Amino acid sequence: MASSSLSLSWSSSLCSSHTFNVHGNETLKVSQRRSTLEIVAQKKAKKLRTVILKEDVLDLGKQGQLLDVKAGFFRNFLLPTGKAQLMTPILLKEMKMENERIEAEKQRVKEEAQQLATVFETVGAFKIKRKGGKGKLIFGSVTAQDLVDIIKSQLQRDIDKRLVSLPEIRETGEYIAELKLHPDVTARVRLNVFAN
Repeated sequence: MASSSLSLSWSSSLCSSHTFNVHGNETLKVSQRRSTLEIVAQKKAKKLRTVILKEDVLDLGKQGQLLDVKAGFFRNFLLPTGKAQLMTPILLKEMKMENERIEAEKQRVKEEAQQLATVFETVGAFKIKRKGGKGKLIFGSVTAQDLVDIIKSQLQRDIDKRLVSLPEIRETGEYIAELKLHPDVTARVRLNVFAN
């Protein structure tokens, strides 16, 4: 079997030819064309992840909020501490269903408050008797707790006294009290104060 040797010679010029020695004195020549290689530097792409916050995060957002955050921030801080979860189509569907349920509950509470406001406003006036003094003056004053007690005795409804807004009542007459039953619903109730 004949041994074959391969020698390779390169020239330093761009338009040179290459010479290969294959079997002893057989020479193969290949010419090289001039080519240019262009290198373009690109800015590193920002990798973002869409997440939902499981709890409030300072300077980021509130619980249940949908955010785009950097992948490293999510991977190194939010995920290990359990403050956020990657948004998936299933999680998005669950979140929409939960929001619809919450909105339906809010609407139900508002409708209940409107019905209760209608009941309070159709009752007419609540009568409060106090010990009388000179002229129209009464001893002491009528407080929110007094109104709450009267509502409970007449309508069997429990109202928190913090929801009641009363003017200062120190004499007999007719007054208007406001009951804040819901952020959007306020009932106006008439009070008649009598002296014994």
